[in-house]
Amino acid sequence: MTAELTTVGTDEAVVHDGSEVHRHTGLQPGTDHEIEGFRFRTLPEPGPRLATFATVNDVHFGETVCGLVDGHPEVGPVFQVPAGADPYPEVMNRGAVAEIGDLDPQLVVVKGDLTSGGTMAEYEEFTRVYGDAFGERLLHVRGNHESWHSLAVADQPLQVADLPGARLVLLDTSVDGAENGAVRPAQLEELDDIAATSDRPVLVFGHHHAWNPDSAERPERYFGIVPDDSERLVELVARRPAIVGYFAGHTHRNRVRYFDATGRVPWVEVACVKDYPGAWAEYRVHEGGVLQIVHRISTPDALAWTEQTREMFHGLYASYAFGALEDRCFAIGLR
Repeated sequence: MTAELTTVGTDEAVVHDGSEVHRHTGLQPGTDHEIEGFRFRTLPEPGPRLATFATVNDVHFGETVCGLVDGHPEVGPVFQVPAGADPYPEVMNRGAVAEIGDLDPQLVVVKGDLTSGGTMAEYEEFTRVYGDAFGERLLHVRGNHESWHSLAVADQPLQVADLPGARLVLLDTSVDGAENGAVRPAQLEELDDIAATSDRPVLVFGHHHAWNPDSAERPERYFGIVPDDSERLVELVARRPAIVGYFAGHTHRNRVRYFDATGRVPWVEVACVKDYPGAWAEYRVHEGGVLQIVHRISTPDALAWTEQTREMFHGLYASYAFGALEDRCFAIGLR
């Protein structure tokens, strides 16, 4: 197994080599380094830190089989835990909650796909694990695994949370009976008002990723937010400089895109909790910007599971899901 440089922060770098975790601490911010054969630059510290929060997505409580595509096992390999073992969503989310708890963030945002089958029992298990751990610090929204089954939970159109130095807006982008997403006119109107009057940078979150308006293709059934709604959201972000980024899940990969209309505003996707690489994201709000630092869940049982599931989809999943370092750890500037 080839070692991977997973995480780079301001003063730390983390290398995973199979189930081994090598943490290099005490590094200087904004400085070039070479460690274990990896060359990288630590993130800068854009002024005093004002707040810290964390996000997860695609936690999939209740899932029992990993790697199926529309029920076709030939795409494989397909993974499931042995009889009597803890279900892997419990293993992965237990690890995520423990590591985020060590961070002691001011807020934890869960960006959808709380369940696998869209049942109330699965949702109650989600709220038990995350609600018991974070209480009033928890902010969550449904994803397509809930809306596909018309499970009426966490479906508030728009939620707002204020932290020192940042205003977080969480959109419900899910559509009952559908896998793809949408942003309704009333949501856009409220987001526009928030961004127009905000006294601090605005970070927008939702389950579905946006369609790229610069794309040559315009699919009617786009997997993320449908093109018409994506265009309206991008146009809103372009005219409201208070908005500094949009952050999604849904695709189970780490990726950042930049659109012509919005310049250096990142349109972010963060990998899932439930399988490789098994991720959660830390956000550090500084006076002069925000840092995203993606962490791979590193409890021993979580790593044992994600080292198996990296081989999904004929071994192609790892390169798809992991992304480049700049997709995981980067600085977000103010506009």
